[in-house]
Parts: sequence; structure tokens; C-alpha cells
Amino acid sequence: MAISTLQKLSSQIHRLPSLSSQILTRSSATLTSPSPSPSSSSKKVADRIVKLFAIDPEGQKREIVGLAGQTLLRALTNCGLIDPASHRLEEIDACSAECEVNIAQEWLERLPPRTYDEEYVLVRNSRGRILNKHSRLGCQVVLTPQLQGMVVAVPEQKPWDIP
Repeated sequence: MAISTLQKLSSQIHRLPSLSSQILTRSSATLTSPSPSPSSSSKKVADRIVKLFAIDPEGQKREIVGLAGQTLLRALTNCGLIDPASHRLEEIDACSAECEVNIAQEWLERLPPRTYDEEYVLVRNSRGRILNKHSRLGCQVVLTPQLQGMVVAVPEQKPWDIP
């Protein structure tokens, strides 16, 4: 079916001479245009890499790699420490505190303070327990080069979250 559709489109393009010449010109320009060298594009990404350490619920220390400008949540999700299905959005309004992590003491001062909204979500979802000063929402922590080497602990899944 796909082949017949392509054949129909191809025959329609050839019927319109002006359109076919534009397509051929664009495709040949794309083929002949110089592509960026792999080293120049990877160098930019390499400059954005932020390596962190996460203590998983079993107590194992794991190296996590993220990019500056991404959230801690994205880095933890990409390495499989947080279930991506539990975080559809990285906006505070949609946050259910499933991305709550504990930041090591020496890194707390390098982070901006919690916003009112972040504090509200953490308190709302604490379910009566005392809120830990190390608690932060991974969706609200934006990675920067200054956070290189930061240590975070990913707590066990909350009992009310287990299916």
C-alpha cells in the first residue's frame, strides 16, 4: 500500500514541472550542502554534560549524566531511577511529588531556594510526615555546570504509589 501511494505521488509530481524542479533543486542542495563536523556538534553537547551521583533505593551509588538546562527529573528518568510514566509534565502545577529527591547537605546551598509552589507541593504530599530540608522536586531542579558531582538520593516508592 505504501509503495502504491509513493508511486501515485511520484506521478503527480512529474505532472507539475515547476514543482518537480523545486523539489529536485532542494533535495540536491541538501545532499551537497556541507554537514557540520561530528566534533563541532558533539563538542557543544560535551560542554553541557553534567555528571551527578544518585543513591538508588537499594543504597547503590550510580553515576547519572544530564545536560545543563535539563531538569534533574529528566536525568533520573533517562537512567531509569524514576518511572517516566509518573511524570507526564515537568510543570509544578501538574507535579504529584513523585520526583521528590533528597539533596546532599553540601549541595543545598548551590541550589536556588525552593519556590513557594515547590514547598506547597512537598508539604501537600508529605502526608503528615515532617518535611525534610533536603527534599526537593526533581522537576524543579535545573542542572547547571556548577552542579557537577552533586549527590542526590532517590527515596523508595511511597506505599500509596505502589500498584
